[in-house]
Parts: sequence; C-alpha cells; structure tokens
Amino acid sequence: MTSRGAVTALLGRRSECEKLDRLLADVRGGDSRALVVRGVPGVGKTALLEYLTQLATDYRVVQVAGVESEMELPYAGLQQLCAPFLDRMDGIPAPQRDALGGAFGLTAGPPPDRFLVGLGALYLFAEASERQPLVCVIDDAQWLDRISLQTIVFLARRLMAERIAVVIAVREPSAVPELAQLPELTVDGLGDAESRALLATVVPGRLDSRVRDRIVAETRGNPLAIVALPRAWTIAELADGIGVPGAMPMTGRIENSFFRRLVLLPPDSRQLLLAAAAEPLGDPALLWQAAGLLGIDAAAAVAAEASGLVEFGVRTRFQHPLVRSAVYRAASPEERQAVHRALAHATDVSTDPDRRAWHLASAARGPDEEVAAELERSAGRAQARGGFGAAAAFLRRSVELTQEPARRTERSLAAAQASLTAGALDLTRELLTITQAGVLDPFQRARIELLRAHVAYASGPDNNAAPLLLTAARRLESFDLDLARETYLAAWGAAAQMGSLEAEVLLEVSRAIQALPPPPTAPRPLDLLLDGLALLITDGHTAAAAPLQAAAKVLAALPVEDVLRWGWMAPAACAATWDFEGLYATAARQVQLVRDAGALSQVQLHLAQVGLALTWMGDFAGAAANIAETDSAAAATGIPITPYSLLRLQALQGREDAATAAIVSADEQASAADPGLAAHREQWAAAVLYNGLARYDEAASAARRAASEIVVPFYTMWTLPELVEAAARVGDSELAHVALERLTTATHPCGNDSALGIEARCQALLSTGDTAEALYRDAIQRLGRTRLRPELARAHLLYGEWLRREGRRVDARDQLRTAYDLFTTIGMEAFVERARRELTATGETVRKRTAEVTTALTPQEAQIARLARDGFSNPEIATRLYLSPRTVEWHLRKVFTKLNIRSRQQLHGVALDTTTA
Repeated sequence: MTSRGAVTALLGRRSECEKLDRLLADVRGGDSRALVVRGVPGVGKTALLEYLTQLATDYRVVQVAGVESEMELPYAGLQQLCAPFLDRMDGIPAPQRDALGGAFGLTAGPPPDRFLVGLGALYLFAEASERQPLVCVIDDAQWLDRISLQTIVFLARRLMAERIAVVIAVREPSAVPELAQLPELTVDGLGDAESRALLATVVPGRLDSRVRDRIVAETRGNPLAIVALPRAWTIAELADGIGVPGAMPMTGRIENSFFRRLVLLPPDSRQLLLAAAAEPLGDPALLWQAAGLLGIDAAAAVAAEASGLVEFGVRTRFQHPLVRSAVYRAASPEERQAVHRALAHATDVSTDPDRRAWHLASAARGPDEEVAAELERSAGRAQARGGFGAAAAFLRRSVELTQEPARRTERSLAAAQASLTAGALDLTRELLTITQAGVLDPFQRARIELLRAHVAYASGPDNNAAPLLLTAARRLESFDLDLARETYLAAWGAAAQMGSLEAEVLLEVSRAIQALPPPPTAPRPLDLLLDGLALLITDGHTAAAAPLQAAAKVLAALPVEDVLRWGWMAPAACAATWDFEGLYATAARQVQLVRDAGALSQVQLHLAQVGLALTWMGDFAGAAANIAETDSAAAATGIPITPYSLLRLQALQGREDAATAAIVSADEQASAADPGLAAHREQWAAAVLYNGLARYDEAASAARRAASEIVVPFYTMWTLPELVEAAARVGDSELAHVALERLTTATHPCGNDSALGIEARCQALLSTGDTAEALYRDAIQRLGRTRLRPELARAHLLYGEWLRREGRRVDARDQLRTAYDLFTTIGMEAFVERARRELTATGETVRKRTAEVTTALTPQEAQIARLARDGFSNPEIATRLYLSPRTVEWHLRKVFTKLNIRSRQQLHGVALDTTTA
C-alpha cells in the first residue's frame, strides 16, 4: 500500500481509486453520483469502500452491510441506512412520512407503498445533504433484504442535484437485476507484480519462487486469497506448495483457509464465533447475553480475536463476510440450533419479535406449531410494512414447521399469494407445487388455479394466461362470486391484450360472463362493465353501446379500493363508445386517486390512458408532459411501459423521422410485452403518419393490416377512419366502403358527437354532390362541439379538398385556411404541409412554414415548468415526479436560463416547447 496524505491508496488499484476520487469530487461540486462495485469474493470491494470512507473526511458517511441471515426482514437494511436521519422525519410530507414510519414499524397503518417509502428516504437524504455532502455505502448488497435493495436503487436513480453519493458493493456472481440500471465498476484480480508484492507482506522470510508463482497463479490475483491462504499453511506446506488445493473454487479455498484457522481455536471460542455469525446486528450486548445462556466465558473472546477472524468492539466485525459464512457452515446442525435458541431467548420479544421468531425457527428440530404461529404473526407484521417478500419467507418457514394438514395448506397458499404480490414468480410456482401435494378442498383448488393464472399473466405474454384465468373464474363461482367476477374481468383483459391470438378465448370469456347469475343487489360498477364488455364481443356495438355508456357514468366515480384492484379496465367503457372526453376525465381522476393512495407502481397504467386521450384532443403539449411524467414513473419504479402515447403523438405531429423511429422502438419493446396488439398500434400510427404526408398507398397498406384485427373493437375501430380516407384517395372504392360499413356499426350506436362526427366525415368521402356537402358540414358541426381538434381540422381539410375538386375555389380556401390554422396551432406538421399544398392549388399564396429557432426544454423541464406555472410548490412537484425538491429547484433554474426569465410568474407568458414534442 502507498500513502496519499491521511488516506491509504490501495496496492494495484490506482484506476479504481481515481474513479472514486472523481466520484467524490463530482458530489462535492453539487452533483449526485451512484456506483455499483462488482467483483468476486475477496477481490477487494470492501477495501475500496474503506478507501472511499477514509477519503470522505468532509462528508457525512452512512454505511450498511447486508447479512445473509437478515435477508428476510423487510426494510431492515434501509432502516439502518436511514437511522441517523430519523429525527428529521417531521420535515417531510405526510404521505412519505407515514410510509417510512409504517415501513420501519414506527407507526401503525396499512401496508406502505414502497415508492412512497423511497420518496420519504429521498427527502431525508436530500435534506441531510443540504448541510453536508453525504456518502451512502452499502456492502454485500446481494444479502440485503429485497425491498431495501429496491428502495436504495430507487434512490440512486432519482438523485440528481443533491450532494449525495450512493456506492453499492455486490458479490459476483449474484442475481441482483435491480443493480443493472446503475453505473458500474468491476474489480478484477491484481496483476502478477502487485500479487507478488502483497504476498511478500504476509509470508515471513524467503519464499521459493516456484511456490510464490503457483500461489499467485492459483489465487488469480485475489487479495483476500493471497493474504488469507498462506496464514493457514505450515512452513512445510509453504516450502513445497502442497497447501494450495487447486481443485477447489476460489470462494471455497478462501473459506477453507478460514476454517483451518477456526479449528485451532478452543471450543468456547468457536461457539462464540458461531453465535456472532448467527447474530446479524453485531450487537455486543445481545451476543454476550446469548453467550451467557450458552455458558461461554468472556475469556473465549481473547483467543477469537487473536486469530484475526473477528473484532469485538462497539459492534462485532468479522475480518471478511466470508469468515461469517465459513464459521456458520463449519458448525453442525445441532450447534447452530443451540446458538439460535440462545439468541432467541436473548432477543426482546417486545422490541424485535420478528428476529426472535426467525431464531426460534432456526432452532427448531422438527414441526413446532408454536413457532409456526409466531412466524405467521411475523408475516402479518411484514405485510403491514409492505414486505411481501419477507412475509412469503416467514410463511414458507412456517409451512415447514406445520404438521396439521389443513393449517399447512392455508399457510402455503398465503405464502404463495405473498410471493406473487412481491413479484417472486419462481417462488410462487414452487409454493403452489408444494400446496398442490397436500389435501385440498375445492375452494383451495380454485385459489391455486387463480394464483397459477396470475403467475402466467405476470410472466409476460403468455397464451395460457387468459384460459387459466377463465378456468379459475369458473371454479371460483361456487365459492366467491365477487372474486369470480373480478377474475373474469382479468381474463377478458388478458385475452383482449393478445388480440387475435386469443379470439376464441375472448368470446368464451364473454359468454361465461353472460351465464353468471345476476347480482343479489343492484349492479355494481364492476357488474355493469363486465356485462357491457361481454355484449361488445358477443353481440357487437349495437347491443353494447347503451350498457357501456351507463357503465361509464358510474365508473367515472369509482371508489379508490376498486380503482386499485381493477380500475385499469374502467376506461374501456369510454374507449369502446368513442367518448374521449370521458376517457380523459376517468383516467385523470384515477391517476390522482392512485397517486394519493401511494400505489405508484400503477400510476403509469393510468397515465398512459390520459396521454392517449390528450392526443385525441390535440393537446400535444399536455401529451408531451404526460409522456415525461410516465417516463419518470417508469424510471422510478423500474417498470417499463411500451410508449404508445408517444407513438400516437409523433404520428399526429407528422415528423417522419421521429415517428418512424418511435414505431421501430415500440415494436422492439412491445414484441415481448403485448404481441397481440403491438402490430395493430404500430400500423395505426403508420396509417395516420402517411395520410398526413399524403402518401395514401402506404397509408392504405398500413391501415389494412391494422384493421384486419377485429377482436378488440375499440382499438380496431379507431383505425377504420384512416383506412376509409386512404382507400378513397387511392381509388379502392370497395375497400373504402367495406371499411365504412365496419366503422358505422361501431360509431352509429354510440350516438355522441365524436362518433357521429367521424362517421359523417368518412361517409362524405364516399358521397357526391349535395349529400357529400351536407355530410361534411354535419361532421364539422358535430366535431366542433367536441374537444377533438385534430379530427375537426381534418374535417375542414377534407371538405376543402372536396370543394377544390368541385371547382369551388373560393369556398375551398375558407375551409383549407381554417384547417391550415388549426393544424398549425395544434402542431400537426405533415397535415399543415398537406393543407398548404391544397391552398396553393386554389391559387392562394401560402409561405411554407419554417421552424422557429427556439431554445427547447427537455420533456422533464417542460413538465416541471408547467407544474410550477400552475401553482405547484417544489415539494409538490417533487412528489409528483419522484424527485427531490432540490432537483426540482435545479431544473427550474435551467428553465429560467433557457427562457431568459427570472420568476415563476413569467412562465405564464412563454411557450413551453420541448425537444420531444
């Protein structure tokens, strides 16, 4: 090692240390940084973290290390990381404060949403960094409880303008997919020269060069192996190299070296080390209380510390995490059980009942109903804190200790449900297999079918998901009709999402819904929606329109509990009846309800529907802001969503390069997400784009492919106006009339201005003389009463084009000028150019519009600017966009600079253009 002032630089780690130096310098300069340090055991990750903390003399440093036996306790790691700042919780917004309090068991209440917990932690850290730069160090992340790790990664992704560094070390190989989203530093073995130099510091006297080279080669430059292995060998072994077990994997070799040192210790010292290895907190008071119960004398610590394997101080610290695992694995099952039993009795049941229950479970020699019941209670507490993964672990261990068959089955089912909620699909499948092997009653079999169906649906595109949900719904009818109805709705949605791939299943689901007994009381919103959707498939729009419109009225005021369970399907009633204003109102309300409830993982589903409605209404600025917010939600939650709102927006804007790129991107993302509808939506976007560009052959081809999907009417029917227009323009009268007939069956029963206005516009395209003119005027009148500005502008355009072809140039100019102005105001550039060419053909001179030179904001800057303009405070904006208030302030400063303004008030007088829109 070499000295760098008061900080020790690591041998052979110049580039790694320089990267950490730059990281701290960036944070000191006002930027946040995150880094994942990856490497095999013993390669020096922990040493680099120690170097970082030594270097950060003017920073506040908080540290936490994952412990294998602690993995099942929800939020245990995050609570340790937040512990120094919990006295500041009063300063954060109430929803985040309550979520943090619930997660840490400080307050009672419903299970906190993990993203609200993350926002609360973000507030805590951001506030702390105002006073002093902050370094958060997490070692052995692979052993953190899953929900803590997810929350820490959430934090790392959302930090921008705070003076915070988050550095996470993880053992390789390890399955920690969450960390893949963060910048990485991979730590490899030392070079030969550095390895030899390090070896010389731990081997006394002269070492034979052949033995030295073999040790260097066998250890592959792993510093811990170089330091630890020779200490376990005799002088004779060092002389001839027989102590290098080349057949063992590296981790095994290192642990074996620790084991060889361990067996030299007295029995009491080994047992004390075992108790320390089984006690994850490093709490010396708890350790010595357990040691007393085991009859271990304090003198046992002297030999244990002399071995260099452990240090007993304010906290118990092992030389390396592998020492802990070596000690634990070297013990017999009986020895481990004795230690866990002592730790359980030493743990205060009133302050830490869950760790006590876990120790009792580890001490159990066989089935034990009392301990199983304790674990079940721990699972309940874990669920109350939002730790569904931990609840599943507690319940699974409870199952292992349960002997009575019926109780074992119920606990196994509960464990499977908790695992599914936590997203642990493989564990859910395993638990369902275990459950199915037991004695089951019919209701339990139905619940197993339901869980298997939800696993299939959650696993991605799966042709079996809809049939499995249908089977589960049928089984549930005899036991829980309400749950059966919700399951039928899920089955309908799953089948609809797969499009023609599940056409027969969608019809079967719809018929099964119609065969259900009537509700015992007045129909609920769910019942009305189910009945309407089923009629849509079995009988078509004529039969379904009125029931769906009635459903839409009650779904507009859906209680939050229903919104959270199945509300993502509620806007379908408006979508199927061409009610885009109702779609917007319903979806926008649900966004707010979901956000207020803290169910942030659902927000983007509802945001996407708001974005779709905004594009129909021609609010492109609002749609761009919605897309930015959806992207923020996806980045915060780690849940991707296919960008269909962006696809539709860019198709309407008519910028060919951007729209084509969006179509390709959507195809790549959707091929795995929802293949049944992906092609339809992409071809629909292409048809809109090419109609705007007046490339009607390409528009007709794309629209024909999109309209061939007839299973989900409220998607397909939106393509039909594009097909009518394109087919009419290329002279394919038969195709145009077939498309119009299909469109009319979807629009006419709805009876609203949106549907009838679009219908009239399309009928006019295929009509002549006075009939055509009357239809164009009817379309303009009807669409003028709606908020569908793009559709109104297109009606003016088509009417103007018809008038020009009729030789009525003066009348044509009025319609075309109106269309040109509307398209320009909305931002539909391809249609602007189409209208300009038509105006020119009438003899009117129209200068080709040139792009204005503006300093465009990024989508996130524009969204923040709009919210600030609308009166939201920085903390309110931060909560909405999953940022810290400091980051919001940082973005606003950039906005003010770009727009050359000085205050929020001035935002009312400027155009908030973005680079996306």
